[in-house]
Amino acid sequence: MNPARLWRYGMNQLSAWLPALLMLVFALGTWWLVRNAPKFAAADAEQVVSKEPDYFMRDFSVRSFDPSGRLKSELIGAEGHHYPATDTLEVQQPRIRSYDEQGHPTVATAQRAVSNGDGSEVQLYGNARVVRDAVARPGQAAVPRMEFLGEYLHAFIDEERVSSDQPVELRRGADVFTGDVFSYDDRSGVAELTGRVRGVLQPQR
Repeated sequence: MNPARLWRYGMNQLSAWLPALLMLVFALGTWWLVRNAPKFAAADAEQVVSKEPDYFMRDFSVRSFDPSGRLKSELIGAEGHHYPATDTLEVQQPRIRSYDEQGHPTVATAQRAVSNGDGSEVQLYGNARVVRDAVARPGQAAVPRMEFLGEYLHAFIDEERVSSDQPVELRRGADVFTGDVFSYDDRSGVAELTGRVRGVLQPQR
């Protein structure tokens, strides 16, 4: 074959296959870039939350207010540790004072307490004691002093409730009751004891 014709034939073939070759080169280049690009963590990947406390306090006081600025509760403790994994605050030697809508206080103490993030629930452990002094509400009979004692009490601050799945002693004025399971709603004034319930009622004067 004539060299000139051979040259033209080769150029024609190259022109025909050039687009395919360029596409192949681009594809290989893209694959190489993707394979060797640094891998970043997904933006929405869950972060590992430490089970260790992220901060602690000593001889502290934490107050909670409602939207109108009224003081709802105050937590005082000798030492506190916050755990981010559960968003709870563990307090040693706690003293908690909460207030109902009329401003009547209820005081809770224990050896140890665990509060949730917004302070609406507090669990009391070891010599737990909740006391609400006698109150006289408009249009209602005076409510005598109430006291709850046990090794475990669960206080719901916003709902003004106290409960326990362990034995509790309830003192209402001079009367004393005990039971295995306990719940009390301060808004309704109803206390419920179940299990082995015993009571001592003092005669009314």
